[in-house]
Amino acid sequence: MVSALIFLLLIFTLCCVWAVVALSRKNKIIAQQKSEIEQQLAVVKIKNEELANLFQEKQQMVGIVSHDLKGPFNRIFALVHLLSLSSENLTTDQQEYLGKIHQIIADGLGMMRNLLDNQRIEEKGIDLVAEKINLTHLLNGLVKNYQVLAEKKGVALKAELAEEALIISDKLCLTRIFENLFSNALKFSVAGNRIVVNLKDKNEEYEISIQDNGPGLSKEDQSKLYQKMQRLTPRPTGGESSTGLGLWIVKTILDKMDGEILCESELGKGTVFKVRLKKPILS
Repeated sequence: MVSALIFLLLIFTLCCVWAVVALSRKNKIIAQQKSEIEQQLAVVKIKNEELANLFQEKQQMVGIVSHDLKGPFNRIFALVHLLSLSSENLTTDQQEYLGKIHQIIADGLGMMRNLLDNQRIEEKGIDLVAEKINLTHLLNGLVKNYQVLAEKKGVALKAELAEEALIISDKLCLTRIFENLFSNALKFSVAGNRIVVNLKDKNEEYEISIQDNGPGLSKEDQSKLYQKMQRLTPRPTGGESSTGLGLWIVKTILDKMDGEILCESELGKGTVFKVRLKKPILS
């Protein structure tokens, strides 16, 4: 009986020793894994800091380049516009080249504005400055500006606007919305096409539509319209560039304004973008 108890005690002791040894090994493995994880986390932290610094440098570089280039581009644009107004003494070929230069500069300015808008939205968000705006006057002014570019591309740009449409909003943000939409409509139009800008009073809101008879958009393209850096299937018809930011900027600003943008399109039958803005509550 005693020998049996001694044997059981021996077995128990051996099991305890084995458990202690196994636990010690596991603790060593855990400690080693912990050390490796800490080292990996330290490396990841350094990499994240490096990526953050690179991103910051990239943003600063984009801002500096875009901002510094915008000034010279604006001056060249103004000079080309003045030349266009007094082009009677130019040959047909010279007038055509002047028109192409005008389009290229306008395209470059649009890209730089979108890059700067993107940077501003990412860094600071959208800070709206509310003021009373006559939407009809604002749209008429933009239509006149874009008619010059439209004529050079052989595209008719027409406006059918209400006599007066007053809203409380941010003038600069509204301007950027419609500049992007006008630019897009023109970018995908060919000579002989027509773009119509329409402003309608819809009781509690104003609806501004920009209709073109360009190539139209597939359902797949329409599902990606407002995503950042998206390149859609239709290609610009005059070799214009695209950052893939324009419609994302439009949607982002309108969301901040509590506005709305809709797209109606069918392949081969053109596209209509509709912007809806709420009327001010008059006391």
